Amino acid sequence: MSITELSSHVKPASMWTRKDIEEFKASIQKEGGDSIIKVGHGETVTVRVPTHEDGTCLFWEFATDSYDIGFGVYFEWTKTPGTQVSVHISESEEEEEDEDEAIKEDVERGGAMLALDPEPQPPVTVIIPIYRRDCHDEVYAGSHVYPGQGVYLLKFDNSYSLWRSKTLYYRVYYTH
Repeated sequence: MSITELSSHVKPASMWTRKDIEEFKASIQKEGGDSIIKVGHGETVTVRVPTHEDGTCLFWEFATDSYDIGFGVYFEWTKTPGTQVSVHISESEEEEEDEDEAIKEDVERGGAMLALDPEPQPPVTVIIPIYRRDCHDEVYAGSHVYPGQGVYLLKFDNSYSLWRSKTLYYRVYYTH
């Protein structure tokens, strides 16, 4: 199936906000673990959440201590998503694009040549485009019905901030 055919079957996500931000942050702190992340100035954090064989829907909640942060959701169509939730930090979206290309030395030609990444990347569908959210004022939450097997990419974008790092509190889970 092409990415257009895959994307045509994707339902829209639901998003809402709620006012219990202090209670939410306290519950995340009490749970401990990796659900509190410092998103540095100029950085984008991607939380990779594989679909679960027992699940049908992904839920997320997040807030920050101070100031807004960009947020978006993408879906990577992969047949072997694994089971581990993982967090990836990049200094900017441009850095991720640069990682796809590598400079190789060509000894016979006496110089460097540009080589594209030999491993093809799985197709990705935008579920929610990245927009700045005032998640320091209220908790942002949402859900999305699994479109198939793959990995959700929750992106927390602070690349626009030259000076301010953000403390992010988040929770992700699935339902049957």
